[in-house]
Amino acid sequence: MGLSFYNEAQKVWDDVTREMIVDDKDFDLAVHKKLLDVFHVGSYYYYVFDIKNLEFRFISPAVKDVLGYEPENVTVPFIMSLIHPEDQATFLNHEAAVVEFVKQLSYDQLARYKFSYDYRVRKASGKYARILQQVVSLKYDENNNLLYTFGVHTDISHLKKNNDSILSFIGLEGEKSYIDVKPKEIYKASGEIFTPREKEVLFHILKGEQSQEIAENLFISKHTVNTHRKNILSKTNTKNTIELAIKIVTEGLV
Repeated sequence: MGLSFYNEAQKVWDDVTREMIVDDKDFDLAVHKKLLDVFHVGSYYYYVFDIKNLEFRFISPAVKDVLGYEPENVTVPFIMSLIHPEDQATFLNHEAAVVEFVKQLSYDQLARYKFSYDYRVRKASGKYARILQQVVSLKYDENNNLLYTFGVHTDISHLKKNNDSILSFIGLEGEKSYIDVKPKEIYKASGEIFTPREKEVLFHILKGEQSQEIAENLFISKHTVNTHRKNILSKTNTKNTIELAIKIVTEGLV
């Protein structure tokens, strides 16, 4: 989805921040660190998301340990560009469902819900990590417009291998919980994770051809072929040609 994916996310978030008057005074993050007790954490980093301005007001240094990127380089558009292409439609549908649910809550209820679901994010190494996203409302105005949310991203790759994302609204302080919420399918997965050229290279890879042979057949350099190979392995989260072939066949990726 590329840039359009980020633009669609902007539209979703804008729906929960309309007509708000933002008090942009700094707040003491230390006061809110106690919110970490709400989350089940393993290898994780946390952040404060400014919904109106679509930016991180804070992101913890641990993002480098989890994803491999320097904190100062991790912006909202950047982190969204790392979401696996197959998970982008799911991400948008989940966010839209959260926004609709939040709009139904009373002022007092806003701080008593945690929203969670998971998706794959590409690490600096090129491999994908399955990230559990857990978010609570941090600051909002008298009209129930969210200003800031507090979130935790936890690497659960070692706990979950399938690609089914579960959306849940977790009630706190006695509020009712909603587990495995089925969101409306507003956005549909494109189904295309490879570029046309990657598909050509993949076809020859599956025929058992080596990089030099593929380069000659497609009239491109061996270096270009190797770059495509690397991208294909990264997109499929596989380590070698054998794993790639198995995944292509079992999941019907082409």
